[in-house]
Amino acid sequence: MELNENARVDTGQVDDRRGSGGGGGMGIPIPGGGGRGGIVGLIIAVLVALVGGGFGLNAMNGGGGAESGDNTSLEQKCSADDALKQLDCRNTLYVNSIQAYWRTSLPERFGQQYQPSKTVFFSQGVNTGCGQADSGVGPFYCPADDLVYIDLTFYQTLADQLGAEGEFAQPYVLAHEYGHHVQDLLGTEAQMRRQQQRDPGSANALSVKLELQADCYAGAWAKNATGTADEQGQKIFKSITEQDIAQAIDTAEKIGDDAISKRANRPVNPEEFTHGSSEQRKQWFTKGYTSGDPKTCDTFGGSL
Repeated sequence: MELNENARVDTGQVDDRRGSGGGGGMGIPIPGGGGRGGIVGLIIAVLVALVGGGFGLNAMNGGGGAESGDNTSLEQKCSADDALKQLDCRNTLYVNSIQAYWRTSLPERFGQQYQPSKTVFFSQGVNTGCGQADSGVGPFYCPADDLVYIDLTFYQTLADQLGAEGEFAQPYVLAHEYGHHVQDLLGTEAQMRRQQQRDPGSANALSVKLELQADCYAGAWAKNATGTADEQGQKIFKSITEQDIAQAIDTAEKIGDDAISKRANRPVNPEEFTHGSSEQRKQWFTKGYTSGDPKTCDTFGGSL
């Protein structure tokens, strides 16, 4: 993977709340589509338990305030000559690429205009429209405020605890969360919640379908990422290699529900899966990448 050093990093797509002191305390994982947790909310909670930490079970029912961060430092850093050496600037550029893709793809493929969502960088704790969260929830999307949240130290946990060390794991994680934003815009997430309420016994299976669709959307972005550009028309990526895609697939496999259960020395019970098995996550990311078309990501249309 090679980013274009001439591409402008649009920090306006990020809300930098690091060091703001928002949140605190230990929140429940709120995976993916909101109300549960991010791409690995449950996974990180399991890892915390494995390394001797702990996590609370406080329900995320009410929104925290609509606080905002101070982007001054980020703007200065990301306009410097060495911007792409900085983790937060690179992740901001990944967000720029993902949203540039959906600005074109959503109306083309689904006939609906894309509504941008900011990514919130936070440290330790944060107040969200879904309630109070801390770093233990992992990255997540909150449909109540239409924002993606991530503590960037998560990537170190991902590498150290799960062995997902490749750089392309990072844009994959973000693209998955923006997949949940797209599901929110299309009404998929709300429809799935209604189905869960009507049929609680299928709640986990429906959750898996939502998560796998977000993986597939991430794959579709990855296929088209080299075609994304900044507002001046500068390409954001110079290249994405098959090795990069392999890193994304490796990450998807390592955060499968069965892989996490095995790592935690727990029985593998497919009925308890909420995100999908390693093979399913690989399959659906690959499907999105191979087709390059998010319309092929209909995980709700039949068997997985």
